[in-house]
This record gives sequence, structure tokens and C-alpha cells, in this order.
Amino acid sequence: MTADKRDTEWKLVKQSLQGDHSAFELLYKSLSPKMYAVSLRYTHQDQDAQDVLQEAFIRIYKNLKQFKFNGSFEGWCRRIVTNTAIEALRKKGRMKENSTEVLPDLPVDPKSFEKLKYDDLMKLVRALPDGYRSVFNLYVIDGFSHREIGEMLGVTESTSKTQLYKARLALQKKVLETIE
Repeated sequence: MTADKRDTEWKLVKQSLQGDHSAFELLYKSLSPKMYAVSLRYTHQDQDAQDVLQEAFIRIYKNLKQFKFNGSFEGWCRRIVTNTAIEALRKKGRMKENSTEVLPDLPVDPKSFEKLKYDDLMKLVRALPDGYRSVFNLYVIDGFSHREIGEMLGVTESTSKTQLYKARLALQKKVLETIE
């Protein structure tokens, strides 16, 4: 992120904190497409992603005074969107997975992934079951540890590892089907 973009965001946050609703609207318009993409990574359907996005921006607005102005506002928002999406999935009871069965790896040539376009790969990720998709996103894309994921999702660290393993296995199968 450039210093100019950060300074612009921080200025809009400060104006929003002073009651300037048009400043928050500008923040929303600039960030909502990216935050929608984050939301969609965790949810399965467009309507669910829109619901999460709306709830997340309400939380962002209500908690704006907690932003510390020492990092990326976009990153701060991304974390709120991620937590909101996970909470929505947890409320629907779609996060628990306690299976520890051992599954074999499928050999997938790493070059196979190069044949897929980003959008095609993200469609495959979105097609994963909720628990697998959430752990995959949190671990692979957002960089959380299994301990952190377990705390966020209310599952054990080993359940997080198992869900990631199953997510990767499912993606390998889908990639093989897609490129054949």
C-alpha cells in the first residue's frame, strides 16, 4: 500500500469519526469490492456473502474508534470481515468437523495448477464444504496458524489440520477433474 493511499484512508477514517457520513461512504465504496471477495471466499453463495459484508461494515462503523492508525485500515477491515464470516458459519452450525480419518494424498503435478486461471481456482475453493473452505482460507490465504484457527472456529488444532488436509485433498481431486 502506498503512503498516499494509507493517508487518504486515515483521513477518511478521521472524518468519519467526526461524524462525516459521506467520508465513511467513500471508505465503503473503495473497500466493499475487496471485502466482498473476502466474504465470498468464506461463504458459499452470493446472498450469504452480501449478508456478511453488510454485517461486517456495520461492525466496522460501530468500532471505528478502535482503529489505532498504526497499520492498514484495509487489513483491519479484512479481519473484521473474516471474523464476521466465520461467526455466520458457526451460527449455522457448519463449522464442526471432528473426523481424524487418514486420507491418502493424490499425486497432482504442481504445474496442473498453473493451467487453472485464478477465478477457476477460487470457484473450486468456494465449492468446498464450509469447514474445509474456512480452514483453507484462514491457513493458506490469510496465514493464520492452526492454533489461531482453532480458537477462531471453536475447534481443536487437530481438527483444523484435518480440515485443511481434507480441503487440499478435495481440491486436488477437483483440479484433476478440471484439467483432464
